[in-house]
Amino acid sequence: MKGAAVAAAATLLAGGVSAHRGHGHAAAHKLFERKAYNESTCVPGCTTVYSTIKGTPELYIPTAPPTIAAVPTTTPPPAVVVPTPIPQTCPTPGTYTFPATTVTLTETTTVCGAATTEVPSGTYTLGGVTTVVETETTVVCPYATTKTENGVVTSVLETTTYVCPSAGTYTIAPITTTVTEVHATVVYPVVTTYCPGTYTAPAVTTVVETATVIYCPFETPAPAPAPVDVPAPQAYEVAAPPPPPPAQEYHAPPPAAAAAVVPKPKKHSPPAYSGGGDLGGKGEKWAMTYTPFRDDGHCKTKEEVYNDIAAIARANFDTLRVYSTDCDTLPHVGAAAEAHGLKMIVGIFIGAPGCSNGNPDVATQIGALKAWKRWDLVSLCVVGNEALFNGFCTPGQLKDLIYHVKSELGSAGYKGPYTTTDVVSAYEQYDVSEICAAIDVVACNSHAYFNGGTLPHQAGEFVKSQLSIVEKICGKKGYVMETGWPTKGQCFGGVTCPGYHEQKVAINSIKDVLGKQAVFFSFDNDPWKGPGDCGCEQSWGCRQVFGV
Repeated sequence: MKGAAVAAAATLLAGGVSAHRGHGHAAAHKLFERKAYNESTCVPGCTTVYSTIKGTPELYIPTAPPTIAAVPTTTPPPAVVVPTPIPQTCPTPGTYTFPATTVTLTETTTVCGAATTEVPSGTYTLGGVTTVVETETTVVCPYATTKTENGVVTSVLETTTYVCPSAGTYTIAPITTTVTEVHATVVYPVVTTYCPGTYTAPAVTTVVETATVIYCPFETPAPAPAPVDVPAPQAYEVAAPPPPPPAQEYHAPPPAAAAAVVPKPKKHSPPAYSGGGDLGGKGEKWAMTYTPFRDDGHCKTKEEVYNDIAAIARANFDTLRVYSTDCDTLPHVGAAAEAHGLKMIVGIFIGAPGCSNGNPDVATQIGALKAWKRWDLVSLCVVGNEALFNGFCTPGQLKDLIYHVKSELGSAGYKGPYTTTDVVSAYEQYDVSEICAAIDVVACNSHAYFNGGTLPHQAGEFVKSQLSIVEKICGKKGYVMETGWPTKGQCFGGVTCPGYHEQKVAINSIKDVLGKQAVFFSFDNDPWKGPGDCGCEQSWGCRQVFGV
């Protein structure tokens, strides 16, 4: 799925900070009147008469000039520079080129951003901060809201203390809005967090036919993968894999409504998977990842999707993994999967900081799954793909989101297992005990290509060793949600190189060692992506290895 960025509508709020102005206090001063003395009139040619007026002597003190109180002024703090999409105005038809822009953050920064959602007429509750608690708890958290002063609406960040009286899911400080139009786009404030790193908005050249505003998003940096020590390369024969251990039982939470207090989940007997029996393949391989995008990034048609899924079925895969719900993934891929007897691994994709159901993209994906609800086709739901590794979620946030998705999809009838997936270094770096408690099976993404020194024929054993690590961390049966080998890119460690031959050898090694527990990445190349630092991100398509 194409990474999501902060909603372009955030720029509508960027200039909304207003300075607090002090009010001048006018000093009240008593006015003194000087009594008039009797005065004689001097007429030329007349005798001057001097008169003396006697009275009580007084000291006269002239009135001091009034003091005008200075009106205090407040200088607004400098705006925090964060990588929100940059609005570029194209006032007339023509060709415009906008230079690259770089923003570097040295610490995690939280600001008030904006999100949009398209809705029909009605009253809606949007935004807010959702948290899941397992006991009576008092939480202190920032939330985004709006303030109106002198007719100007400003989005601001506030902090609130909220008492959660019992276990459940709470949405704190949402905003209620009423839409009177038949269909409208609603803009509302959200808490937006940016992680440390260097963000780059690449140079853009565009041709416009009318006056318009172009938004240039920043690319989110990803931390470099942690190196993993492996034995020195040597030739050896790969032993046949042992039969997979039986799947662990898991307990799904009861259905519950969003944005409301829900009871603490009760344990139930493990429900049967929609596919029947354990997860994993029945033959030598299990699943393939699939994204319904053309080379230019536009969505494939229903017919194009159908033909792709037919090819995957001919390669004798049991299951498809999709990452999100955009591009009509659920109706198009679902219909093709049903026609060819395939199951689906569905997902909630987190593509930017904002790991909660308050993220409009997350809410949209949950809503799409609930509306579709073809649970007979679904064998697993994956909440987040490398969300910890990319810094999009903390372990606590991801745990809360998993429980929220369980509640939402459970209320719509889904009774199957849930997981999240990440690289092994993320499981080792963080305390993931709460995540392990929330998921039903553990999963990782493992690509031997990034481990310099690993040869293609060693890929299967390497991926198997990585899966064993996360199984031990969580104490649950594990599956690999992404594994493969690219055909283009750079070499790592001098010997770990891409290529068509190398890809075939590596994938056959993975298939032989743990094909029944692995999802191969990916069906086709992805030219719509950037090449990445490795020069390899577009070149993981492996359909040719499977003869389709």
